[in-house]
Amino acid sequence: MLYNEPSPLETRVLSRRFGLPDSASLGTYLATEGYQAFLKAARMKPDEIIEEVKASNLRGRGGAGFPAGMKWSFVPRSSPKPKYIVVNADESEPGTCKDRVLIENDPHQLIEGVLIAGLAVDAHAGYIYVRGEYRYLIEILEKAIAEAYAGGRLGKNIQGTGFDFDLYTHTGAGAYECGEESALLESLEGKRGIPRIRPPFPAVVGAFQRPTVLNNVETYCAVPAIILRGGAAFAALGVPRAGGTKMTCLTGNLNKPGVYELRMGFPVMKMIEEVGGGIRGGRKLKAMIPGGSSCPVLTAAECEGATMDYDSMSARKTMLGSGGVIVMDDQTCMVKAAARIIRFYAHESCGWCIPCREGATWLRKILVRFHAGGGTRADIGLIGDIARNMLGRTFCPLGDAAAMPTISIVEKFQEEFEDHLDGRPCPYEHAEHMVMA
Repeated sequence: MLYNEPSPLETRVLSRRFGLPDSASLGTYLATEGYQAFLKAARMKPDEIIEEVKASNLRGRGGAGFPAGMKWSFVPRSSPKPKYIVVNADESEPGTCKDRVLIENDPHQLIEGVLIAGLAVDAHAGYIYVRGEYRYLIEILEKAIAEAYAGGRLGKNIQGTGFDFDLYTHTGAGAYECGEESALLESLEGKRGIPRIRPPFPAVVGAFQRPTVLNNVETYCAVPAIILRGGAAFAALGVPRAGGTKMTCLTGNLNKPGVYELRMGFPVMKMIEEVGGGIRGGRKLKAMIPGGSSCPVLTAAECEGATMDYDSMSARKTMLGSGGVIVMDDQTCMVKAAARIIRFYAHESCGWCIPCREGATWLRKILVRFHAGGGTRADIGLIGDIARNMLGRTFCPLGDAAAMPTISIVEKFQEEFEDHLDGRPCPYEHAEHMVMA
């Protein structure tokens, strides 16, 4: 399900081939300007490619939002060591499913983006790391890769440019932790997927201890349009510090949930009411998580005037994240929502860091007990204290991912926690539907 806001500028950048017959095939891709951006990039100097990506204001779409062009510039191209391009297709953030849609509908766009990144940093091999539950996407990717090899778009002397590049797929085992880039690299190398101590960073010491560019699927998919149309045109689609469009996953209590391509800076309430069709059943908006379950929650009042971009979300002390929007109506129990979220993170903790391993487990036990009517008033403060003691004290952001939504829910919906005290039943227990059930 895609939404195209009327505009003098093209807004369907990443999804422009969605809905075309056999959109995942090489033939369809070639008939719609496919691999022309690669040929243009092959005539450019590496620094020119990187500067074009910088000019686009493309920020990493995996969650952190780091400027992609700047990240590429950190790779030491003069290093005699082999360099690698790694694709993070471990889309494990709850509420997020955009990379899956991109791979299903347009895998050659991803391949072309990887090739251009290879030209930019003088890399000649790449890996697409696919999350364990997405194993069926391996077939789509491998078919597209085979087509690309057969059509001279991968391998030796690609399209007569003298550039060589080989691309491989690799599947994980379904660990949320491997969405973190250094844990992903450990898993790619055949080791346990736990985070590395940094520095050094992947740009210098990445895959197989070699310089590596590592971005997620959506980030690479934006690159062909940037090179073909120019960084300035892509930047103009967004806001000053974040260019382009964003694949946004609308989930929860909406009439029209789905994956939509929206301009960066799209108004939140317009997204909910017009794109998402409004709150299901005519109910009222209660809360929204803007970028996947690891982000602090926004109240309905905070959604007013907010836009879907990094700066607007940062001003409201939350994050755009991966664009996994979770909408909750006025029948959602926020205590149960907090318990459901922390249950996921307690399960997915790799166990390396004590604050994450123990803290998430304690929070899960307390919140489950609290929702069941066994909480005390002291527990309300204890939940916040445990979560705050997890923040910034782990090797990777998983501890923060568990703590931030918990803190925000307790602070913004404390009255709901008080409604569960003294053994009282959950006031929403008999609601027709709760988004986090």
